[in-house]
Amino acid sequence: MCRIAGMVTNHPQENELKRTVKVMCDALQHGGPDDEGVYCSTDSRVTFGHRRLSIIDLSANGHQPMADTRHKAWITFNGEIYNYPELKTELQLLGAVFKNGTDTEVIIQAYLYWGTNSFNKLRGMFAFALYDTTTGAIYLVRDTSGIKPLYYYINDGQLYFASEIKAFKAAAITNQEDTRWPVWLLAFGHIPEPYTTLKNVLSIPKGYYLCWDKKGAYTLTNYSKPITGNYITDIETAHLGLQTHLKKAICRQLIADAPIGVFLSGGIDSSLLALLANEEIEQLKTISIFFSEQQYDERKYQHIVADKIGGENFTHLIKQKDFEEAFPLILNAMDMPTTDGINSWFISKYAHQDGVKTVLSGIGADELFGGYPSFKRIRMLRYLKMLPGIFFTLTKSLSKDRYKKLAYIENNNTVADYLFLRGLFVPADIAKLTGLNEDEIKGILFDDLDIPRISTYDKLQAAWLETNLYMQNQLLRDTDIMSMSHGLEVRVPFLDEDFQAYTALIHPDIRFDDHQPKKILIESFKNILPDAVWNRPKMGFTFPLQQWMKNNEAISDESYYRGKTAKGLINNFNKGKTHWSRAFALYQVQGHV
Repeated sequence: MCRIAGMVTNHPQENELKRTVKVMCDALQHGGPDDEGVYCSTDSRVTFGHRRLSIIDLSANGHQPMADTRHKAWITFNGEIYNYPELKTELQLLGAVFKNGTDTEVIIQAYLYWGTNSFNKLRGMFAFALYDTTTGAIYLVRDTSGIKPLYYYINDGQLYFASEIKAFKAAAITNQEDTRWPVWLLAFGHIPEPYTTLKNVLSIPKGYYLCWDKKGAYTLTNYSKPITGNYITDIETAHLGLQTHLKKAICRQLIADAPIGVFLSGGIDSSLLALLANEEIEQLKTISIFFSEQQYDERKYQHIVADKIGGENFTHLIKQKDFEEAFPLILNAMDMPTTDGINSWFISKYAHQDGVKTVLSGIGADELFGGYPSFKRIRMLRYLKMLPGIFFTLTKSLSKDRYKKLAYIENNNTVADYLFLRGLFVPADIAKLTGLNEDEIKGILFDDLDIPRISTYDKLQAAWLETNLYMQNQLLRDTDIMSMSHGLEVRVPFLDEDFQAYTALIHPDIRFDDHQPKKILIESFKNILPDAVWNRPKMGFTFPLQQWMKNNEAISDESYYRGKTAKGLINNFNKGKTHWSRAFALYQVQGHV
């Protein structure tokens, strides 16, 4: 796990290029505190930078940017390839020669032997830039789940890339804002891919690679293969398959030469990971947080699991005072505005303090197995869509936020469906808060985002929405940014490529249950998962932010906000009538300017 940056130009000035990339890397030092390196090609056309967080092969052999022995390919790589031992053995049989024990070198050799077909053979989380010195082509490649970020910017025939957009700002490559970002933040609570807060700084799509040729022409290509096969309809077969594939995923992701642990919240997903990892590692470390506020205290469930594990459970109490002290640091750690990430910032901070360098997280299970309320609520859309349009137009005048969101249903659009389920503000309110008109807001939300039309209104659609919009743009991005701000790597076994592929083949009728979220996952591991952990209301990884933000002067002071609508919203927030996420989004649009 590291941070990467670089540029490609047909106007080479070696010293200037190295300086620019060095500045970009310096801005990313928090994510790679162990080592740094800059490579410049002999013709000064290609410059790669790297900041290293040492996890596999902690020696100097892991220094990047890295090349093969004949310098046919150079790479700067962020992430982990979990199946690198198997790929290495396969490549050695083909004649590949390795000089170190890193997964990085395996990517290089895989490319030299298999070309771009090698990308789909990788199992892991990754974002890398690879330079083929023979053809002159540069590849920017991102994993199929979009776990690791990779952004690019093209200007005047030059290509720039980095793991975080703050690198573009630090090197003065571009500071021009994409003026649409406040609209996206107020609607989604995040900035949806491929866009960022910077104009024309875009995200490489997950499962894609960008190829930049010697002439400066480029293409974006989807390298991921579609999942094919017959549906699994037998529940016992599904249970056995989930057991096999999840255990394999966890075993893969426990590969590390640095201290490894598990986030233990007390919920189903983290508890399951901790219990399965404990079968593979002696003295497994777990990290937990708790609160004085009783309704958010999950220590009871954390202790039930921790008592079954031989290793040390590090527990940390977080109070309002800790939130107040950390709040400026959390805002500074954000690469882009978001209403998420505060919880990840704290747990990552404590994991780092506890001496852990990489952790397992339960992200992905809710999306795969129906753990969110949206899986039940999406059926409502099918029936609501049958009502006449005038009904939804009238809802704009309603005062309660949850009723206002009915206005989204009049738009025949997948984004509108998602925002009905998870959105913060409706277009009419966003218009009042930004000064744009409502048609402009709808254009930014519904026309500018290239989201395929899906109208099945079933649990598979809910899974698609939660995976490709909420998890992709918010959970994964914020977890990566906040963990890497503390020099910590977060691994996500539920997003293992093979585990996801198997899950997708389970027939929806048995994969999802109408009455019990994640029932198939629970039943697959009932032999080790304590009843008390799963047989209770879902809580999620939740902080007492409603009260904490109300007591935070920066967010709750009406004088920071502009306009009657904004001030009224904060007034309602202070009265307990508005959810903290709406106030926090508005604060980042107005109060934090």
